[in-house]
Amino acid sequence: MQTNLVQQFANTPEGQEAEDILRACVHCGFCTATCPTYQELNDERDGPRGRIYLMKMFLEGGEVTEKTREHLDRCLTCRSCETTCPSGVQYGRLVDISRGLLDREMPRSPRERWVRWGLTRVLPNRQLFGSMLKLGQAFRPVLPQALRAKVPPRRQASPWPASSHSRVVLALAGCVQPSATPNTNAAAARVLDKLGITLVEAPEAGCCGAVNYHLSEHERGLEQMRRNIDAWWPAIEAGAEAIVMTASGCGAMVQDYGHLLKDDPVYANKAKRVSELCTDLGAFLLNEDLEPLKASAGAGKVAFHCPCTLQHAMKQTGVVEQVLTRAGVDLAQTRDKHLCCGSAGTYSVLQPEMSQKLLDNKIKALTVEDPVRIVTANIGCQLHIESKAQVPVHHWIELLDR
Repeated sequence: MQTNLVQQFANTPEGQEAEDILRACVHCGFCTATCPTYQELNDERDGPRGRIYLMKMFLEGGEVTEKTREHLDRCLTCRSCETTCPSGVQYGRLVDISRGLLDREMPRSPRERWVRWGLTRVLPNRQLFGSMLKLGQAFRPVLPQALRAKVPPRRQASPWPASSHSRVVLALAGCVQPSATPNTNAAAARVLDKLGITLVEAPEAGCCGAVNYHLSEHERGLEQMRRNIDAWWPAIEAGAEAIVMTASGCGAMVQDYGHLLKDDPVYANKAKRVSELCTDLGAFLLNEDLEPLKASAGAGKVAFHCPCTLQHAMKQTGVVEQVLTRAGVDLAQTRDKHLCCGSAGTYSVLQPEMSQKLLDNKIKALTVEDPVRIVTANIGCQLHIESKAQVPVHHWIELLDR
């Protein structure tokens, strides 16, 4: 693709990166076949190829309107197009860069700014989100049905193992997971304990930075990344062998720390090391002897939902399925595995209509064999699917902990 960026963008690192990504696109359109929003709307501007043209037009100084922003906002950033693209176009990075620059050049309405400000201040704040969730759970029985479905029930975490081992791996508690699904990391700790591995959370580590970064507050997101690196670094220096991610949305972000902080003179090398150590829990367990876990597998068919961040960003398609099969779990057949469930971080809040359409499609695709439960690998997907599913929804590691 030929490009001619205006000077205000061409002379910046972000602009240069965007130009390199644009030039890799060959207009083939393979991406439209796997784009969830294009499948629903059949509008070229709501598919990756059309959005690339819109972003190119903006970066070259062309006229952009609120309609342009609407089509970019409707993108889930699921990155299914990246898996399909034969040219290796880094579409997710292009969208992050373009949205950030567009919000800077053409500020949003006061209402939109207020909603996004609220999301970036509440969701990444573990204590504040936890307090608000407890309040919502207390009033859950009297809430309207639509709102009640969005408030997850109270859950308790089982005890972490008391033993310790010479092999140590790190985990990220994150921001939403500790209060919404507190048993996820506890279950992971117990499973790893059975394999002779100690899982450790760094108390100072918080939000991975994804919420702020994907909502165009790039510097706030980068600060959260630096804070997590500082929190993990003593354990890394002490010999922690991996940073094991139990939420693939966070994993997709942490694996990009090295790239996003590559120009930071203080954190570049540390960020690169953190990204190298970052691995999804499924990929980590695949290299272990899973014989001690086989007795834990429950009865009945189980449907696995592979989050977009796991299959398209972390490139771990089929990995968790292999772990579950080796552990004796009977996996149900599902359809349209490459399509997003509609959660997509804050997308379910900002684009509720499209999100619900995609959720309905996903639940149908996951339940073609009437599974007794659905499991997934990301907190956002878990809560979103749970809001409408007629069977229990868990993190897959809880199966192995049974």
